[in-house]
Amino acid sequence: MVRLTADLIWKSPHFFNAIKERELDLRGNKIAVIENLGATEDQFDTIDLSDNEIVKLENFPYLNRLGTLILNNSRITRINPNIGEFLPKLHTLVLTNNRLVNLVEIDPLASLTKLQFLSLLDNNVTKKPNYRLYVIYRLKQLRLLDFRKVKHKERLEAEKLYVSKEALEEVKAEPAKTFIPGESPKVQEAPKEDEVPKVVAPTPEQIIAIKAAIVNSQTLEEVARLEKALKTGQLPADLKLGDNDALVKDSHVEEDKVVGGDKFNEESKTAADGEKNLLKFA
Repeated sequence: MVRLTADLIWKSPHFFNAIKERELDLRGNKIAVIENLGATEDQFDTIDLSDNEIVKLENFPYLNRLGTLILNNSRITRINPNIGEFLPKLHTLVLTNNRLVNLVEIDPLASLTKLQFLSLLDNNVTKKPNYRLYVIYRLKQLRLLDFRKVKHKERLEAEKLYVSKEALEEVKAEPAKTFIPGESPKVQEAPKEDEVPKVVAPTPEQIIAIKAAIVNSQTLEEVARLEKALKTGQLPADLKLGDNDALVKDSHVEEDKVVGGDKFNEESKTAADGEKNLLKFA
């Protein structure tokens, strides 16, 4: 975290931008708090504070010359209600990709009486119902919102929608969901000890029953289900311990079939070899 000191301001790049305005570049300094902007001596038309960690849009000195303020990609959640008193000629404000959530957080911008161009793209507030109409209603002098021209039809719709006090009160009643610095985030409580399911080791009877069922399984899905039961020790509802003897017997029968089959194959092979030898001597 870096402080916005007078020394940082004096050492930062300043130049005439593409539209011949004098600009101060304070981008990407990890600045958390706006301060000491009086060191600019009100010599700039544009100040770029993008890519920092600013939480509150406040603490401005009186900057009569400043017309454009750029604060992309920061953490702004609050705006000073009296910001217009300190930035009387601000006409362009870019707040793309910040953390404004509720419509009422836009209200302080109404004090910027010269504001004509505003961007709130990539803020959660843009997802609120009637977001665009509300901003147009609050900022009546706005000409461009989120890089889209404000139409006369939209102004009429906004006036019609928010002409009643009830509509405005409903906006004010929105639950606040913004992050407040210093406030501990709510952490989900861990489940109590008696609520945590305990894994019990399978008994010998369960192991025998499950293994026998695996031998007799007809599908891969059934095998997978039984293998999982073998690991957890939780016997499937359709598998009863009372059937252990039958299951074990079946499993032994299957094994005998396999072994017997192997013996039969070996005997058949030996007989065939003997016949071949007899034919040679004949």
